[in-house]
Amino acid sequence: MKLVVGLGNPGDKYNFTRHNSGFLALDFYFKRYQASWGDKPRLGALCGRIGDVLFIKPQEFYNETGKVVYEYMRYYKISTSDILIICDNFDLEFGKIRFRSTGVASGNNGLKSIDSALGTPDYARIRIGTRNDELRRKMSDIDFVLSRFTPEEKAQLPEVLSAVAEKIDNFIK
Repeated sequence: MKLVVGLGNPGDKYNFTRHNSGFLALDFYFKRYQASWGDKPRLGALCGRIGDVLFIKPQEFYNETGKVVYEYMRYYKISTSDILIICDNFDLEFGKIRFRSTGVASGNNGLKSIDSALGTPDYARIRIGTRNDELRRKMSDIDFVLSRFTPEEKAQLPEVLSAVAEKIDNFIK
């Protein structure tokens, strides 16, 4: 069994924010495969399944997602090598996608929380680039990650999320 985790913040006010790129990626993936999410959180996350792969959107805030990932790993006896985390990266150019089979948090508080809860950084991750230098000059890091995508960026999201879906498929295989 594999576990694919999209990082984001729960609640409508965070829809289409940069920090919710992981949620967006999983929603796109589920539409592609005509899958659906459970109607209520389980073990602290919205959960869906495609075959023997669990997909979750933690319902804790982004910086506290480690405990949810740990609970799923423990409950389903999933090894860290079978976990994939999908998150945003504001230092990576918008639309760029970076896959690593292991790595470091590099300032991402969601990944730091997961590293701490799992006791290791040895899990796969997909980082979705959200950098927008013009906006970054106008706001703090926190305001930037909680900002919504520009209309131009929104128009590019289907292409970006399609590429992320391919990376998810490669990880699952």
